Amino acid sequence: MRYVSEMGEPKAIDAAAQSGLLSALQVDPEGGEEGGFAREEQKPSLACALPEGLASSRSWGVTCQLYSLRSERNLGIGDFEDLARLAEVAAETGASFVGVNPLHALFLADAGRYSPYSPSTRRFINPFYLAIDTIEGGEAAIAALRTEKPDLFEGLDGELVDYPAVAAAKVPLLREVYASAKDGLTSDESFRAFTEKGGDALRGFALFEAISEAMRAEGGSAGWHNWPEELRDRTGEAVTSFEAGHEDAIRFHIWLQYLCDRQLGEAQRRAKAAGMRIGLYLDFAVGVSPDGAETWADPALTVRAARVGSPPDMFNSDGQDWGLAPLSPKALAERHYAPLAAAYAGLMEHAGAIRIDHAMGLARLWWIPEGTNSGGGGYVRYPLGAMVDALARVSQDTNCLVIGEDLGTVPEGFREAMADSHILSYKVLYFERWKDGLFKATGEYPQASLACISTHDLATLSGWWHGSDVRLRSETGRQNAAATERDLAERDRDRRTLLAALQYERLLPPDYHAANEGADLPERLPFELAIAIHRFGARTRSMLFAVQMEDMIASEKQPNLPGTTDEYPNWRVRSDIRLDDLAADERFQAMARAMRDERPETP
Repeated sequence: MRYVSEMGEPKAIDAAAQSGLLSALQVDPEGGEEGGFAREEQKPSLACALPEGLASSRSWGVTCQLYSLRSERNLGIGDFEDLARLAEVAAETGASFVGVNPLHALFLADAGRYSPYSPSTRRFINPFYLAIDTIEGGEAAIAALRTEKPDLFEGLDGELVDYPAVAAAKVPLLREVYASAKDGLTSDESFRAFTEKGGDALRGFALFEAISEAMRAEGGSAGWHNWPEELRDRTGEAVTSFEAGHEDAIRFHIWLQYLCDRQLGEAQRRAKAAGMRIGLYLDFAVGVSPDGAETWADPALTVRAARVGSPPDMFNSDGQDWGLAPLSPKALAERHYAPLAAAYAGLMEHAGAIRIDHAMGLARLWWIPEGTNSGGGGYVRYPLGAMVDALARVSQDTNCLVIGEDLGTVPEGFREAMADSHILSYKVLYFERWKDGLFKATGEYPQASLACISTHDLATLSGWWHGSDVRLRSETGRQNAAATERDLAERDRDRRTLLAALQYERLLPPDYHAANEGADLPERLPFELAIAIHRFGARTRSMLFAVQMEDMIASEKQPNLPGTTDEYPNWRVRSDIRLDDLAADERFQAMARAMRDERPETP
């Protein structure tokens, strides 16, 4: 077994890894048939939707981490009302979409598990994003709790999201509002319709959450791997007995999903009403946590004897272990890809576009067998044609645009298959270079793509210019002084190379021509230069261009530093500006004006 690395180098998967992968797949190593990625039957037969007018235009939008949004009214974490308001503010400046991190359900009973890319399930939504003050009775409940327990609100306005503090305030409030609302749910036709539509999947998720809550109350784990043996079996007598005795707790979690669905839908309605052509641009994580609701309710759908990650590359010499449960290719095929289609449908229902994280998962994933590290894994293929067709059907049904995050080790022929299937490629300025290190000209970007300067896993533009990511790697013990000095010197060359690209496009402000010719560069990125760099990105041929909120306000704080856990506050960094002040912020408006200049709205 061999693959080609992101640097174009052939790599072999050793015999031990092959044996472990075949064991995880329950495949006889002597009886399997080898196949190639580009085999005819692997070609998709359907294409994703390209909404009318988008393919022939060049739109732009704003992306953010929803949890990071600050506002006068939210409770320590951005919520769906903030999302709707951000969409309205951005629409007023000409933006066509607003993108956010994955909104998948995590573990309500354990607020310490907050990575949006390690969800309990991708079928349902994280209730921590509910705007409680917009629910009937919510404002009164908040006012009463502030009076009764003011200390619960004291830790909600810090520089970082304090998830346990958010949970301590929001969960009791949600229970209080539910107590007042539950008697009326019996006659609520919309609630009944939502429950019927959700079916067994919704019921199973709510049951998992109820058991998870009970286990945590007893000092146990929110994830099912550490539950008593009798509760690990969704169909067992103990679970059936628990279900019969906890109907109200189960109904509470169904109600939370009902509210999430309504509030997210309302955010999309308001985005479109404000003039956005796309509206919400939502993120679909590559997998689920091994001990979450999805693997508990449907254990045959995932493979327990392996984890998902990525192979060694230029950024991670040992590879990465994402700790996610891989979907079983066999179970997916037997069910005609219905579970995957249902997860897509849940996301696309209230979105104008979605981003498939690590889109190569449609073709193959790096599996890490039990008992080995990330470098000891190997690639397991998925039937690309069937996987894409399942995605395309839902995309067509919902008229939802699809972007595939195709960064890293990409198999030969995959991007061509994406293009044929109308899945937009994902182009990050930092990586769009020729082999000699020069940045590609704007005309080299493919039209069928979304371009951006950076992502949540990389330095913001201001941070990249200053080398904040390099300094962070040093400060968190991920590299030594020699490596840091080397990387900072390389970053200086990268900055000058970028200035040369700007000059080629006639975007370099006159004050920086001397710097491009060898003079000292400013240590911190001047905002006029940040705008010029974003003009470069917006000038590409890409159908869509996304601007990070952090870059619109010149923040150096990146949301996530891969390879760290407690060393850096991943997924906790809050915005430097309140949403209430965003429309009046000159930096935000100046960046938006530049985007309108480069990508004027077309009828």
